[in-house]
Amino acid sequence: MLRELWYSDRLRNGVFQAVLLGGLIWLLFWIGGNTVQNLAERGIRTGYEFLQRPARFPISETVLRYSPSDSFFWAYVVGLANTLWLSFLTILFATIGGLALALARLSGHPLLSRLAGIYVTVFRNVPLIVQLLFFYGVATSLFPPVRQALNPLPGLYLSLRGVYAPGLVMGPGSGTVIAVAVLLALVLLIVLRHWAAGQGRLRRWLWGLAIFLPALVLVWLLAGRPIALEAPQLHGLNFRGGLYLSPEFSAIIIGLTLYTTAFTGEIIRGGIEAVGKGQWEGGRALGVSERHIMFRIILPQALRVIVPPMTSQYLSTVKNTTLAVAVGYPELGLVVNTVINQTGQALESILIMLGVFLTISLSVSALMNYFNARIALVER
Repeated sequence: MLRELWYSDRLRNGVFQAVLLGGLIWLLFWIGGNTVQNLAERGIRTGYEFLQRPARFPISETVLRYSPSDSFFWAYVVGLANTLWLSFLTILFATIGGLALALARLSGHPLLSRLAGIYVTVFRNVPLIVQLLFFYGVATSLFPPVRQALNPLPGLYLSLRGVYAPGLVMGPGSGTVIAVAVLLALVLLIVLRHWAAGQGRLRRWLWGLAIFLPALVLVWLLAGRPIALEAPQLHGLNFRGGLYLSPEFSAIIIGLTLYTTAFTGEIIRGGIEAVGKGQWEGGRALGVSERHIMFRIILPQALRVIVPPMTSQYLSTVKNTTLAVAVGYPELGLVVNTVINQTGQALESILIMLGVFLTISLSVSALMNYFNARIALVER
C-alpha cells in the first residue's frame, strides 16, 4: 500500500511542495528573528511608532497639502500621492503618444515613417536616467531668468524656475458646481443613450454638448462664478498665480513620457500588424474610409494583442518613477530616503516602500487583466 502511494505522482508532488513551502516559511522566520536579534544587540530601535512623530522636513512639491509639522505617516502619503500622480500622467500621455507614434510608423509617407523609426531607436536605446538628467539640465540651464521668461503662448512662461501657465482657481461653491456637472453629465448620458439611440454617435454627442454646456454655464453663473481661470502675473522677481510646474517635475514628466512612448508605440504597432490584411481589404471593399477601418475594425481587434504586453509596460512605468530621485522630484522613494536619514528606521521604511509598490503593481495588473478578459474572444 505504501509503495503504491509512493509511486503516485500526485502524492509525491504534494509532499515535495509541502516540504518546499515549509522550508521557505522556516527561512523567512529565521531571517526575521536573526535581523531583530542583531538590531537589538546594536541598540537599534525597531517598530512603527515613529510614524506618529512630526516629520520636521519640507517636501518641495506636493499634490496634497503638507507642512513639516505633519507626521511621518502623512509624509509617506504625500510621497505616494506624488508617485501615483506622476505614474497616471505618464501612462496617459505615453498611451496617446504611442498610438500616434504607431500610426506614424505604419504611415505610407516615407519621411514620417523614417522619423518615427529614428525616434524609437534613439529613445529605446538611451538609458532613462541619462534622458532624465539631460532634460533636467535643459530645464535649469537653457531657459532665461524669470524677468526675461520666454512667452511662446499667451499666459505661458518658460524660465529657469519652471513653467508658469494659466490655472483654475477654486472658490467657495466650486464643489457644488462640479457635483452638479457630474450629475448632469450622467443624466444626459442615460437619456441620450435611449432617446437618441438611432441617430448615430456623432449626433448624440452634438445633442449632449448642446444641452450640457449651456446648462453648466448657467449653474456656474448662479453659483457666483466660483471657478475661474487665473493667468500668472510677474510681481517682483517671480510670477504669482496660475499653474506652476517646477523644473524637476517638468524634466521627469517629459523624460518618462518620451521614453515610455517609444515602447508603447511599438506595442501598439505590433498589435495593429497582427490583424490580418483581409480586414483592411474587407473594409475597403465595403467602401469604408481608412480612418474608420483603423478605429472601428482594426484597433478593436488589435487590443487583444496589445493589452497583455501593455500591462507589463505600465508596471515598468510605475517602477521607473523611482528614478525621479535623480532630478530631485519628491516621489515616494525620495521621501523614504529622507525619513531614513531623519529616523534611522531603514528596515521599516524599506518594508513600507516594498508593500506600497507591490500593492500598486498588483492593482494595475488586476485592472488590466479585467479589461483583457472583457475584450477577449470567447469561442462558442
